[in-house]
Amino acid sequence: MKKNPIGQSDVYVSELTLGCMSLGTDSKQAQTVIDRALDAGINHLDTADLYGFGRNEEVVGHAIKNKRDQMVVTSKVGNNFDRDKQDWFWDPSKEHIEQGCKDSLHRLGTDYIDFYMLHGGTIDDPIDETIEAFENLKQDGLIRAYGLSSIRPNVIREYVHRSDIDAVMMQYNLLDRRPEEEILDLLHDNHISVLTRGPLAKGMLSNHAHEQIAKKGKDGFLDYSHAELETIQQKLEQLAGDESLNALALNYVLKHPAVASAVFGASSKEQVTENTQFDHTTLNDETYKTIQNLTKPIQYTNHR
Repeated sequence: MKKNPIGQSDVYVSELTLGCMSLGTDSKQAQTVIDRALDAGINHLDTADLYGFGRNEEVVGHAIKNKRDQMVVTSKVGNNFDRDKQDWFWDPSKEHIEQGCKDSLHRLGTDYIDFYMLHGGTIDDPIDETIEAFENLKQDGLIRAYGLSSIRPNVIREYVHRSDIDAVMMQYNLLDRRPEEEILDLLHDNHISVLTRGPLAKGMLSNHAHEQIAKKGKDGFLDYSHAELETIQQKLEQLAGDESLNALALNYVLKHPAVASAVFGASSKEQVTENTQFDHTTLNDETYKTIQNLTKPIQYTNHR
């Protein structure tokens, strides 16, 4: 599988990433899913300290302990949580980020995190202090590169102008095209990569689209009504032809040069296989434009 650099760092990630939030707490099952991903050419695992209040990092760490050198591990910080009480509060302070990294390293059973992200962010954060924390962790060799997970244009712009981030994770799929209007080109022009989460839109762009639209899209999705989702699904399947809908959706987000990897979740090895058995061929411009004409160029209305 093709591997792409994260920003200007020396971290290279496979064009598909296994999102680990859905792995559950069964270490044996998680091992099976991660092994299948590795066999398919995926080298990048995405987790966060908040997933399962630290438990997800422990499960991932256990699964990769004998193959750490083969994997690129991403985690996130910024939510100060209490596992026993199962609650948390937003904390982008330097103190919490530096301590949170050490806690994540312990749970992952490793001495470095390849890519470390702020798990959110607001315009009212002490942004310079947050950046200083990530820079300190990088200088100390505890992380190799850093960025943020956010869909807030105003926050992303601040980090573009004030920091040396290498990537931003954001929701992006052919139904949610909000990043296209003002974010993707900005990041690409500044040599910052994009990791796309939700490329299959909760399964509504997957091979199981019909049942997922009936379930998760019954009240609509973003600016789309349920009827519009059904119509789009039918037209996309016609456009896909012999390819799967999964493949079409993944190839769509991978088309933009800013995108380094598409992050999909999986709780079984079968789901990994379904998302990795496709040819990544760059969509031709005609197909790309056809998809855009079928969908809506939705824009961000919040966080201006």
